[in-house]
Parts: sequence; structure tokens; C-alpha cells
Amino acid sequence: MPREKNPTTTPARKRAPRKTLSITKSEGAFTQFVGPEHRAALIAEAAYFRAEKRGFSPGHEAEDWLAAEAEVDARLLQGASAPPVRRG
Repeated sequence: MPREKNPTTTPARKRAPRKTLSITKSEGAFTQFVGPEHRAALIAEAAYFRAEKRGFSPGHEAEDWLAAEAEVDARLLQGASAPPVRRG
């Protein structure tokens, strides 16, 4: 049976609107949203403390930033609202 080029029985599908990012904690009604500026500030602070811990030796800036980014994102996903703890 040949297919019709423009079937009239099937309506066009609509896409659902995009949802805004919110991080939820499964244990309760805690919902946290951190804006990009705040997230960048948290990452910069964590990267600074990493650089300080190793004596600010040059050549590790990208490594510090990426590690700090992973640390901050993990904390945000866990629902921790406190800034990174200074270690060392």
C-alpha cells in the first residue's frame, strides 16, 4: 500500500518547552539553583585554594580550574549549599 505524502490524520507533534535547570535533593523538598556567576565564583575560590596549597607554582592553572569545577559541581549535585572548605 503506497504511503501518502501529507497524511491528514496525524497531527504535527509539538515539542515541550525547555525546563530550567534545578538541582533537587531526593530526601525532602530542598531545591537549589545556582546562577552561572555564583558557580563561577565558587569555582574560582576553589581553584585559588588548590593553587595556594601547591605554592602557586605556574603551569597548573587549567588543572586547578578543572578540578575545582568538578568539585563544585559535585557539591551542587549533592545539595551542599556551603562554599568549598579550605583544606591544608
